[in-house]
Amino acid sequence: MRSLPTSAEAVVFDCDGLLVNTEVCWTVAEKALFAAHGHPFGPEQKALVIGRTVEAAAEAMADYFGRPGAGAELAAELLERVRKELAGGAAALPGAAELVRACRAAVPIAVASNSPRELLDVALESAGLAAHFTHSFAADEVESPKPAPDLYLMACEALGAVPQRSVAFEDSATGISAARAARLYVAVVPSLPGVDLDHDWLSTGLDDRQLVDWARKLS
Repeated sequence: MRSLPTSAEAVVFDCDGLLVNTEVCWTVAEKALFAAHGHPFGPEQKALVIGRTVEAAAEAMADYFGRPGAGAELAAELLERVRKELAGGAAALPGAAELVRACRAAVPIAVASNSPRELLDVALESAGLAAHFTHSFAADEVESPKPAPDLYLMACEALGAVPQRSVAFEDSATGISAARAARLYVAVVPSLPGVDLDHDWLSTGLDDRQLVDWARKLS
């Protein structure tokens, strides 16, 4: 395990379940979709879909439901259910705003999300975080979303930063794989408890004072 560099050139944040408490919205939508197809929904089922794009999650559901080829239909249904849940708003997770401000004061920052642009914008606006980011990148804006490195490489290029000298904040194995493939350092705040995730820094929340102290020392 490495530590986070104090000479980082950029910081790139995931959004869902990391900055914004949208995983509640996704979980409600996913649970309803599983129930509609006659299946229970618990930690095992959540692990199948967390961190994935809508399309990849739907394909995983189609396989789980024994309905190969139904991915597009399930993706449309999942997207509509998530839209309805997000319409009620989603809050920033504890410490997110303070950490984002501290990082932004020192280095360029961006969001790299596996959500489509439509849902990413709603989440950031709802949580009051949109104004902090001049750069954000969504799954439907790259050829290959997470776990491919494209989103992180695009973010670093836009920020004028070398990936190997940049830091990603993630909450899921899918996102961590993307950040690793792009060769960023990885700070992890897991969305699911009891999951062993690869990391350079592991914390239970963005409100960890050590993270804020680290951000304030960035140069």
